Parts: sequence; structure tokens; C-alpha cells
Amino acid sequence: MEKIPAIEKQLRALYHLQLIDTRLDNLRNVRGELPIEVHDLEDEIIGLETRIENSTSQIDELRESIESFKARIAESNALILKYESQQMHVKNNREYVAISKEMELQKLEIMATEKKIKEITSQIEERQKQSDEASAELKEKKLDLVDKEKELKDIIGETEIEENDILKLREAAEQQIEERLLKAYNKIRVTYQNNLSVVPIARDACGGCFSQIPPQRQLDVRLHLKIIVCENCGRILVDNELSELIREELGVKQD
Repeated sequence: MEKIPAIEKQLRALYHLQLIDTRLDNLRNVRGELPIEVHDLEDEIIGLETRIENSTSQIDELRESIESFKARIAESNALILKYESQQMHVKNNREYVAISKEMELQKLEIMATEKKIKEITSQIEERQKQSDEASAELKEKKLDLVDKEKELKDIIGETEIEENDILKLREAAEQQIEERLLKAYNKIRVTYQNNLSVVPIARDACGGCFSQIPPQRQLDVRLHLKIIVCENCGRILVDNELSELIREELGVKQD
């Protein structure tokens, strides 16, 4: 059997790993946006619970303020009764007028305090309304989360066995790749949304970013003398013949 050159062996292993990862990505994509939706719902629920807690705390503080103001009203009423009693025993008009002024001040204090209580009561009602609305929304979000989590769990359950099998293949494929190349592969993979690190040349262009590949560089890729990357996107390039051969060996259809 003809011995495969070291560079070509690495290219084969890299492209093999890419095909495995693409298969894994496609399997996980079946979940669609569900994981993100579940995460977002969890965040929204935490936000709503925090909002309700804050509203409850604010309402409690406002109610304490009302009790404090009521105590002040009670004190003012007590003073008015005291002044009324004193008026019954004044010795001259000056004392009568002075006591009358004190009574008037307490009455004004009561009016001002009652106005504050009314304002605070309005604030409590508004915050209570907001809290009730948040509680209703929280209830809906929790029900929605239960449904989404069940749906996600069902999908994961359907694909779990296949995913575990692919992960085992991936682990075995990684063992065939030099550490430095594997690090480069993984670094490129997380850079791009389509997770493609190794791509074939198709129609004289990079299979990742579709930039044209110069003829001489295409020749270098076909010779398998060194690892060649796209000058535009940095993806590892393999020639179309090698990619088709590996796909055929693995029974993977062309996209």
C-alpha cells in the first residue's frame, strides 16, 4: 500500500474532523433557537421576579411612611384638643389669639400631611398595579418556559444517542491531528458563524469566503507539500479532489 505523505495525512485528518463537526452542528441545529429562547426566558423570569421584589419593598416602605404620617396627624389632633382645653382657661385675649394660632398651625399640618398620605396612597396603587402586571407576566413566562424546556428535552432525547456517537468519532479524529494544527483548527472554527475551518477549493474560490484563489496557490494546495490557508479568511484549504475522495470514503454526500 502506498504510504500517504505526512502533510496529506494531516489534511485528510483535518477535513475528516471538519465533516464530523459539520454533521454535529447540523444535528444540534435541529434544536433551532430553543436553547436561546429557554435562556432568554430564564433571564426574563429573573428580571420579573426582581421587579416584583423591588415593588413589594417599595410598597412596604410607602406604607410605613403612611403610618408615620398618621401618627403625626394623631399628635396634631391631640395638640388641638389640648389647645381647646387651654382656651377655656385663658386670662386675656392675647393668650386666646396665641392659642388659636397654634391650633390653626396644627390644622394646616394635618391638611398637608393628609395630602401627602393621599399622594403616597396613589403611588402605592400605581406600584401595586405594576407589580400585579409583572406577576401576571411572570406566570405566563413560567408556563412558556415549562413548554420550551419540555420541547428542548424531547429534541435532545431524540438526538442524544446519535450525538454521543458523533462525539466519540470526533474524539478519535482529534487523535490523528498534530496539536498545533488542532489548536489552529479550533481557533478558526469559533471565528466564523458557519464553523468552517477546513474548506475545499470550488470554482477556483475558497469554499469558506468565496474569494478567488490564484492558480499558483491552487497548485500548492494540490501538491500537499504544506498546509495552505486562504489569504483572505485564514481557513485551511484542501483541493477538491482530496475533499471528494474523503467524502466518498466516509460516505458523505456533497452539499
